[in-house]
Amino acid sequence: MRTNFAAHREAGRNHARDAGAFRSMLETARSALGDGAGRPRGPWLLLLSEVLLLAGKQVEFLHHAERPWSSATFSGSRHTIALAFEGVDAIVEGEALIAALPDHEFTVPGRIVADAAIAAVDHAAGPPARMTVEVELLLLDDC
Repeated sequence: MRTNFAAHREAGRNHARDAGAFRSMLETARSALGDGAGRPRGPWLLLLSEVLLLAGKQVEFLHHAERPWSSATFSGSRHTIALAFEGVDAIVEGEALIAALPDHEFTVPGRIVADAAIAAVDHAAGPPARMTVEVELLLLDDC
């Protein structure tokens, strides 16, 4: 029985560390958006920040990937963002993200979000219940 309690306590510590890391990452994104003192390294940080804010407070950021994209007339980048929502309340926020994303007006100076779509949604019954969402965004250079 002690092993289960110890594992539960360690899981709680890991969750607190993860939540702290998320807050730190979000604060970094917000500071890049708000202070104007320095320019962010690229538009991905602004894009990621908007997606995280749209996703709600209980989201877990899993990863972001960026790859160049171009057509005969446009250039830009395709972004994939993976998020997780754990627990019933968080999953409700995730479902709200899924509903809101296609119509959301992104603000990324010098860029246009030409496409915002949910690429995948996976549910795990738990306990606790967990939903992972993969978001794909096409970001075009605004010439």
